[in-house]
Amino acid sequence: MKKKDLRLLPMLLLAVLLAAGCGGGKAEEAAATAALETSTEAESTEETTTEPETETETEPETEPEETEPEERVEVDGKIKSYLTGEMVDVKKANRRPLAIMMSNDKAAMPNYGINRAGVVYEAPVEGEMNRYMALIEDYDDLERIGSVRSCRTYYIYFAREFDAIYAHFGQSTFAKPDLKYIDNINGIEGVGGSAYFRSKDRKSPHNAYASFKGIQKAIEALGYSQEYSEDYQGHYKFARNGEQIQLENSLDAYQVYPGYSYNKPWFQYNEDDGLYYRYQYGAEHKGDECPIAVKNIIFQYCASGYFATTQYRNIDVHNSQYGYYITNGRAIPVSWKKDGEFGVTHYYNTENEEITLNQGKTWVCIIPTSDFSKTEIHGKQ
Repeated sequence: MKKKDLRLLPMLLLAVLLAAGCGGGKAEEAAATAALETSTEAESTEETTTEPETETETEPETEPEETEPEERVEVDGKIKSYLTGEMVDVKKANRRPLAIMMSNDKAAMPNYGINRAGVVYEAPVEGEMNRYMALIEDYDDLERIGSVRSCRTYYIYFAREFDAIYAHFGQSTFAKPDLKYIDNINGIEGVGGSAYFRSKDRKSPHNAYASFKGIQKAIEALGYSQEYSEDYQGHYKFARNGEQIQLENSLDAYQVYPGYSYNKPWFQYNEDDGLYYRYQYGAEHKGDECPIAVKNIIFQYCASGYFATTQYRNIDVHNSQYGYYITNGRAIPVSWKKDGEFGVTHYYNTENEEITLNQGKTWVCIIPTSDFSKTEIHGKQ
């Protein structure tokens, strides 16, 4: 593997901090220090360095138009999905998605319904244990979704960024006060419990599942609207139909490791179809329908601590930090900034321009800044 890629990680993150204005925290200072210490090693790979001043002056005014997102216009009964940017049936694309919590315990595998997710968030929840939130718009025929697990505070904000209906089976004490900010279907309290059932092929707590019919019944009983808010404009900027974003001034990224120690996952790039296939627990990560593969990966580093003296994670998803955008075998450093407490998180390149994602599924890894050194990005073997 190309070890030079790993040596350049801190340098690229330093570029993000300088260009995008992130800074002031211990994580940023640590990244900057690491960058200075490894600068002599990075000199031999000049293709990854940039000169923002020169590029800003000479950048053609017409270049942004090449990746400017198309309007959401209906064509032959289809319209662009807010989750993937792909053309999907109007009925599904214009319906608020389901944001549902899923277990990542080995005993709960496979994840039912996860192959349908347009976006998946993965983040630590207790100690080193991770959990998913899958955002799904195409779930009408699903009789089993999950297994479903409990809510955590930061997932509430992720779900709100997509104007989603949030489904969970219970919640931590620390998350409960924030549930008032979003439409949610709680599997333990209230009428929302009708959305779930217990299977006989798994042991508790890994046997709680949802179904489309159950979710719909709960939504109707709770009186939630399934239409997007009038002011909702979507989350990501996507490439135009038929176009592919090719990242310039970037790292080779054929194998990428977010650095989670519990399930030890990684993504492997496949040149044949341009997708990243996910692995964990030493084997291919499969949903109930097929292996999990995505077009885009985002590493989003966040300041992280714990609630009181517990092992419950307290992850700061509001104050800007840094990260990576990975697609088509390449990776670039980014900074991220949330549009107000309940707004969308935007990602910016080193020239402070909001990035455009390739059409397709996206996997977002929420990584504590303290675990930055565990991240690995490797080139082609």
